Amino acid sequence: MKYLFVVAHPDDEVLGAGGMIYNLRQKGQKVKVCFMCSDAEARKTNQNIKSIRDQAISSLKILGLSENDIVFGTFPNIKMNTVPHLDIVKFIESVLKDFEPNIVITHYPNDLNSDHKITGECCDEAVRYFQRNNSNVSICKYMYMEVLSSTDWIIGKSFTPNFFYEIGQNGLEKKIEALKEYDSALRDFPHSRSKENIQALATIRGCQCGQKYSEAFIVAFEKE
Repeated sequence: MKYLFVVAHPDDEVLGAGGMIYNLRQKGQKVKVCFMCSDAEARKTNQNIKSIRDQAISSLKILGLSENDIVFGTFPNIKMNTVPHLDIVKFIESVLKDFEPNIVITHYPNDLNSDHKITGECCDEAVRYFQRNNSNVSICKYMYMEVLSSTDWIIGKSFTPNFFYEIGQNGLEKKIEALKEYDSALRDFPHSRSKENIQALATIRGCQCGQKYSEAFIVAFEKE
């Protein structure tokens, strides 16, 4: 199986599905991560810190990916709303056509972060390109993930998962290890992105379905 993760910013992929990515690679599955905004210089707080791209490469290496498994988009960080909607959709479509994934995972379109919203909404349209163009496509499942300090901070449109992926103790540890490669991704407790809360969420999601540490998703569509 081939899995494509379409995310707005570097670190979103680890926060939302780091344990899943690691476990998939351990099982020999093919995984690609597409970053929409990969030049997020506004998040670089120290000139001596590695670039966001280098941080992403180092982080995903821990999860079992190589640089060839990463697509770096160049949309403006926290300004995706200034880009023509169709340009974003076409970019995602180009990645889908090149990689031909079976499963696509992206942001919950009701996230607090505007870039997350736009990425999720545009991905909604891009994964339907096969219907618009009457082409054969291998996508059999499309899912939304949850990203701490965004999905959990929305009001009135809460994330209600219907799919759980067990990551286990090892997957949780690798997720946290990979997050440490990103400058300022982890915050001190009781911040939403603290190590303690990441473990707490994995515990809750696991307990909701009888698993030991899980990441949760919403299945938007699935077909045999």
